[in-house]
Amino acid sequence: MVSLTADMSPLHPDRNLALELVRATEAAAIRSVPFIGRGRKEEADGAAVDAMRAFLDTVNFDGVIVIGEGEKDNAPMLFNGERVGTGRGPQCDVAVDPIDGTSLTAAGRNNALSVIAVSDRGTMLDASTVFYMDKLVTGPAGVGVVDIRLPIGENIRRLAKALGKPVDELVVSVLHRDRHDRLIEEIREAGAGTRLMSDGDVAGGINAARHNARTDMCVGIGGSPEGIVTACAIKALGGHIQGRLAPLNDDEKQRGIDAGLKFDGHVYEADELVTGSNTLFVATGVTDGQLVAGVRREGGYVYTESVVLRGASGTLRRITSEHLTSKWL
Repeated sequence: MVSLTADMSPLHPDRNLALELVRATEAAAIRSVPFIGRGRKEEADGAAVDAMRAFLDTVNFDGVIVIGEGEKDNAPMLFNGERVGTGRGPQCDVAVDPIDGTSLTAAGRNNALSVIAVSDRGTMLDASTVFYMDKLVTGPAGVGVVDIRLPIGENIRRLAKALGKPVDELVVSVLHRDRHDRLIEEIREAGAGTRLMSDGDVAGGINAARHNARTDMCVGIGGSPEGIVTACAIKALGGHIQGRLAPLNDDEKQRGIDAGLKFDGHVYEADELVTGSNTLFVATGVTDGQLVAGVRREGGYVYTESVVLRGASGTLRRITSEHLTSKWL
């Protein structure tokens, strides 16, 4: 078996797998442009899926989609279990989200991304039977300091001390959902500020883990697939991530148990979400956000910004690209 990072040491650069994957996220982001702010999220997602699928098939790797658009019967492309790539090169688990934030895209709001995460075959947790996960994400300062089992106020105080800043300077990202009303109150009662997200779970987690971002922590219940994708990025950022599965009902929990997932308060640590550090995370902005700028169209050109996070080296790279509009739209 060829490892994703068999030739990815600092002295032996990889085969540009990450740069090949960027082409797929760029394509998905660009194809979504006609639907930004148009209220047609299904059409935006469909266009992005088609574009990402076409480019993934040209990438030199043997990929299996662990986290995709759903089961085969419900998604004609990029379904869970689908093989992608040329079949040559490293054997990989793949997580895709052609648009993380379809509602954001449809409304023209910030923080929509096109995302691909990759790890060695068999290392990515398949949590597809349970849609929601309670997560806690911070930057490196939170490693060994915060714990999802503790009250949010205690975690805020611990992180503030580790960062060497007053509690009232901490900012915590939370998805703006009714289920988080009490959590938001507790964050504010502890003295920290909140940044409420309408969507964009992945961007929220990554921004909390970056050393120069405007948020310090991301908490709350969001998508479990997004949790696995975020974990791939956190590996490169040296940050902290924990998750607990949050099934909607007993039937969903039983499906998770049948799939081998753990419940009853079990905390998935980073190395359970994605084993090891051989990860790649690639994202291209669809709409503007803290992490990357969105797709911009000016005259005969389309401009994109992407990030590539590589777990093996702990590297974050930014890629800005200029595309001829006539070739794409």
